Amino acid sequence: MLSKLNPAQRAAVKYLDGPLLVLAGAGSGKTGVITHKLAYLIEQCGYAPRNIAAITFTNKAANEMRDRVGKLLSGRDTKGLTISTFHALGMQILRQEAELLGYKKQFSIFDSADTAKIVSELLGAPDKQDIRNAQTVLSNWKSSFVTPEQALNLVESEAEQRTALLYARYQETLRAYQAMDFDDLIRLPVDLFRTFPEALTRWQQRLRYLLIDEYQDTNDCQYQMTRLLAGSRAALTAVGDDDQAIYSWRGASIANLQNLQNDHPNLRVIKLEQNYRSSQRILTCANHLISNNTKLYEKKLWSEHGPGDAIHVFAARDDENEAESVVMRLLAHKFEHNTRFSDYAILYRSNHLSRTFEEQLRTQHAPYTVSGGTSFFERAEIKDLVAYLRLIANTDDDPAFIRAITTPKRGIGNQTLEKLAGYAATRNVSLFEAAFESAIVQQLPARQYEDLMTFCNFIHRMEASADKEECALVLADLMSAIDYEAWLFDSHEPRQAESKWKNVSDFVDWIKRKSEADGKTLLAMTQTIALMNLLESREQETDAISLSTLHAAKGLEFGHVFLVGVEEGILPHRQSEQPQQIEEERRLLYVGITRAQRSLHISYCSKRRQGKEWQACEPSRFLQELPAQELIRSGMLPADSAPSVSKEEGRAKLARMKAMLG
Repeated sequence: MLSKLNPAQRAAVKYLDGPLLVLAGAGSGKTGVITHKLAYLIEQCGYAPRNIAAITFTNKAANEMRDRVGKLLSGRDTKGLTISTFHALGMQILRQEAELLGYKKQFSIFDSADTAKIVSELLGAPDKQDIRNAQTVLSNWKSSFVTPEQALNLVESEAEQRTALLYARYQETLRAYQAMDFDDLIRLPVDLFRTFPEALTRWQQRLRYLLIDEYQDTNDCQYQMTRLLAGSRAALTAVGDDDQAIYSWRGASIANLQNLQNDHPNLRVIKLEQNYRSSQRILTCANHLISNNTKLYEKKLWSEHGPGDAIHVFAARDDENEAESVVMRLLAHKFEHNTRFSDYAILYRSNHLSRTFEEQLRTQHAPYTVSGGTSFFERAEIKDLVAYLRLIANTDDDPAFIRAITTPKRGIGNQTLEKLAGYAATRNVSLFEAAFESAIVQQLPARQYEDLMTFCNFIHRMEASADKEECALVLADLMSAIDYEAWLFDSHEPRQAESKWKNVSDFVDWIKRKSEADGKTLLAMTQTIALMNLLESREQETDAISLSTLHAAKGLEFGHVFLVGVEEGILPHRQSEQPQQIEEERRLLYVGITRAQRSLHISYCSKRRQGKEWQACEPSRFLQELPAQELIRSGMLPADSAPSVSKEEGRAKLARMKAMLG
């Protein structure tokens, strides 16, 4: 099983004498180490699959691990093996232990749109930026275990004080809805384990070996959760890379690598330094750059892929010239080397930089995708259907109640809902519960009351069958009863309605397949859905150039990478002033460089348009930290620097392209 691993990877898989940190450089095969260790624990060490958990950050990474472990253990039963995101594991713990914390098992999970509505109501209809700012502050407080009372003592500005005052009310609202937000899925298991030692013992006995991926990206909550689960036995393998820690802005703490050493003086560290992705020139540049950071652990990436192409650095006249030049060079390279569009990526520090590149790619009729597009679950038609599922799972979920009862329209308007909400508030109950109280009959016209009860009784019936009957049957009943397809075609243009209905049909088919494969009821599926950012079955490979921020590109690789806008004020970002912020920006460029397999092109502008003004630009200080002998510079170079490409080389290249055309 381990014959294809290199010596360091093999050592990491076989080490079981205590806590282990695998320091996995970019492209060093860390997923292979995790999946082989999972298989090794089950096949060679006698661990039962249900006693092992591998925890990662994204559904995509968890799915890839699951597939690879399945292939390594083909034919063996892996039932009960936990390979999941932190949030999914948190949800699993909370569902089992909900009663200890005063929740019902089918609590709702609120996404950022749901929590934005609550924040908006509590702040009194502020603008969208105020809502986003408040959500960020609340999330950071929760991740750092700051209580509403402590928050009031920490605030430094009027805006923060306003947020601190709404924090307690925000938590009360969530509790009233029997709901949790994403931060609660990590924070509450930690609270649970600290308050109820018997629950901690239960889970420590259940999960006897832990593997944690991307350890440098853990925040304080995630760190405490894994520390408690590991306990004094400390049977864990943490896999991480301090050189790729780029998420401090969302609470990740690189200090957790140091904390691991502090918590476990017997920690063994194994470095994975052989890179299977990039040519040696690309790695030399990456090593040179990152050596300027203060290091917790020293490591140097190396490769057997040979020296590879020289690194090209292009100085553009302005942003339009940069976009035009990058796109033309990319298309020429594709033509010359007969590659696919999907072999190329254009990476940038900030989203706003993509516009000029998109315009150029459209002009040249080149297919492209932009990272961070609308998530499948953000589409209105999917949110409509999910509202029904959420309400069936938890009738106290007021946002789901309002969305479901008004989509499709069924004779219940805003006035009815306002009266119902007013009454529910005086009784301190959910809207659904309020509908069944006798006093509400006097407050609503007979027709509206009848429509309201028809809807609520329907939800009651669905609730009863959703926990017992097969998921596919319950879904078929639901879709038939709400007649969503007819409503779509009544409310939208035919083509738009058709596209929306196809999305709904795909979604329903996917739920049926997934529930059958995992043996889950519709109620269990509802919580699974709440955790998903994108529908796996819809992630189809397309032959297109990738446009992506550096943050979104982490974990990906491309044959040929164009790093653009590598300028002071962009990378490093103009708000990065502290040494540790500059170090994180340097790591961000390091992540960009190490996405490239075969060729790397870096560009910057001499000036950029800002509104109607031109702004002078300086090349990023990080470019001075790359080894000059590995770079070929071109474009608007200073007068005293000689051109890096001779006329003979240029003519030879032109002749080669003509020969290909011929």
